[in-house]
Amino acid sequence: METNLGEGNVIFVGSSIDGWANDIPASWIKATLVHCNQYPGNCYLFQGKNPARFSIYLEFMPPNFILGTTLESNRYWDGSKAPQTLERYLAFKGIQARKMVSIEPIMDFDLDVFVEWIRLIAPEFVSIGADSKGHNLPEPSPEKVRALIEELKKITDVRIKDNLKRLLRSRD
Repeated sequence: METNLGEGNVIFVGSSIDGWANDIPASWIKATLVHCNQYPGNCYLFQGKNPARFSIYLEFMPPNFILGTTLESNRYWDGSKAPQTLERYLAFKGIQARKMVSIEPIMDFDLDVFVEWIRLIAPEFVSIGADSKGHNLPEPSPEKVRALIEELKKITDVRIKDNLKRLLRSRD
């Protein structure tokens, strides 16, 4: 890798790929972390749907990093090759590091359970977005999304993505 990453940047590493998926070779992950460590003046966001893999590489992380995972819901959903959300939650909550949670695309959830999961993960922030690709996912009502946002604001910083506005409009 020859890219100079500079200094003082916040870099979302692999923003268009899940670099932590099981089919990503360990050598790629290690090479990425070695490169990031050459630029310790940056903050690196590593996000994946397989947070169990983070634990393997914690000692190789650059000095300033945030780990993130996606939790679309607390409910089981059989439409992804990624580990189920319960598995992601259990793996992620035990990691001692700066963390964030992405709830995108948000799917229907159980409010009390979902909020408790996020409270126990203790992320610095939560980013919430909707399905913007028309996958016809089971989405929560606007009222439920608003309730989730209000509860999460009591425990962490909440960042609303523009595509969530579609869900926040009342349905007639």
